[in-house]
Amino acid sequence: MNQHTANLSGEDAKDGAGSLLVKGEVDTRHGPILYLEDVSVSFDGFKALNKLSLYIDAGELRCLIGPNGAGKTTLMDVITGKTRPDTGSVFFGQTIDLLQMDEPAIAQAGICRKFQKPSVFDALTVFENLELALKADKRTWPTLFNRLNGEQRDRINEVIETIGLSTGHQLRAGILSHGQKQWLEIGMLLMQEPKVMLVDEPIAGMTHQEVERTAELLLSLQGHRSIVVVEHDMEFVRSIARKVTVLHEGSVLTEGTMDEVQNDPRVIQVYLGG
Repeated sequence: MNQHTANLSGEDAKDGAGSLLVKGEVDTRHGPILYLEDVSVSFDGFKALNKLSLYIDAGELRCLIGPNGAGKTTLMDVITGKTRPDTGSVFFGQTIDLLQMDEPAIAQAGICRKFQKPSVFDALTVFENLELALKADKRTWPTLFNRLNGEQRDRINEVIETIGLSTGHQLRAGILSHGQKQWLEIGMLLMQEPKVMLVDEPIAGMTHQEVERTAELLLSLQGHRSIVVVEHDMEFVRSIARKVTVLHEGSVLTEGTMDEVQNDPRVIQVYLGG
């Protein structure tokens, strides 16, 4: 039995020192925050994922690359509960079995996903978008009558500073540039206080300056939370990644630094056009 599958009962468990693990708390004492082991997904006979195993450490910024059809989107779908694998196990920390949870529960536990196209509320200001995304009671009655307290307002202002929109926080999101909308959506994810962020092609359609700013933003977030970035732009990947995972035909082809990956004959053959 693998160490992270030892507690499936849903009850509080004791570690070797006798201290209690809080039910539902993400246990990363052994390092990784995401475990995927021997995960396979088939669609009408096509294996989108084929016995894939992947481990993401707490606080790590990892880049995923691979040709179209390599399984990148399906992998993120599995992590977030959108797709159920045919076989394999998917754990959040040591004790949280993601295959026993639905999409809202996984998001509530601390795994958030940003899609390629930004989804912001154009008619609302930057501040209001972040306020709406605040991790709080989202039932109708509390939302209608909620008033921000000082701590919540400080949190919003902190995120505005992080995403570089301090001078435009009262602007309506609809007039922001494409890059600014992407940063705002990253900020909306940050308001949820995620432990893991899955970010899909964040620089598509950006100017050179916006690409540089996005790299700075993602690098500033590592260490505080785990970030998995799917991207095709190799120059951008090189600028942010310490470790790159290459997917091919639904499996991990290789992992390593960008230099190691780019010089791997298998990667050159299947992905980099050598």
